[in-house]
Amino acid sequence: MLLLAGLAGFQAYQIDRLTNRLAATDRRLAEAQGDDRARLDGLEKRAGALEQQAGATFNPEAVAGAVLPSVFRVRAGQFTGTAFAVGKPAAGGGTNLFTNFHVVESVWEAGDREVFLERTDQRFPATIVKVDKTNDIAHLRTTGRFTGLTAAPDAVKSGQQIVVVGAPLGLEDSVTTGVVSAFRDARDGSGPVIQFDAPINPGNSGGPVVNGSKQVVGIATAKARDAEGIGLAVPIKIACDGFKIC
Repeated sequence: MLLLAGLAGFQAYQIDRLTNRLAATDRRLAEAQGDDRARLDGLEKRAGALEQQAGATFNPEAVAGAVLPSVFRVRAGQFTGTAFAVGKPAAGGGTNLFTNFHVVESVWEAGDREVFLERTDQRFPATIVKVDKTNDIAHLRTTGRFTGLTAAPDAVKSGQQIVVVGAPLGLEDSVTTGVVSAFRDARDGSGPVIQFDAPINPGNSGGPVVNGSKQVVGIATAKARDAEGIGLAVPIKIACDGFKIC
């Protein structure tokens, strides 16, 4: 009997040791799995950060590809400039657009309201709805349906990279790139302007100045006379606040 009792006790001791070893192994496996999960989580976060950085990389080709279908050469009498679709579809259908007032000024002052939007071999009539002479902005509307560009929610900053799309000297679908040189506050009764260094010429007037996120930050308005690399644009916020079509 004593021999059997001793054997049973030894077996119980062995089983207890084996149980402890198994429990220790389970703990090590659980810890290793936790470490693996932590490493995987870290890799996923780093991958996500790299994707965001890649998405934030300035890509003029991608910006131009997204913006060009919404930009037109506008013909107003003997003058040409640029206009771009903006915001949601107009009430009752159609499309709202922005351009500069000085582009359509001769038509407006003559009491007429019809201008034309041109793209490749297509031509669409448009109506001058409203103008802001002080800020050099005009609101156009056409019955054609085009994708409206999105206005940037934040003001531009110096050094921000931009793309300017327009029809300089009537050459539609022209794209130039540059940076925002400065944001000039309102002075002497005139509104604030965005100064940028992307090349522009007569005909660019009214075209969109677009950031790397494909959002409009301004409306190209003028090139400084007797100077290179000084373009000016009306901040898009002024146009959006004034016309309520963004």
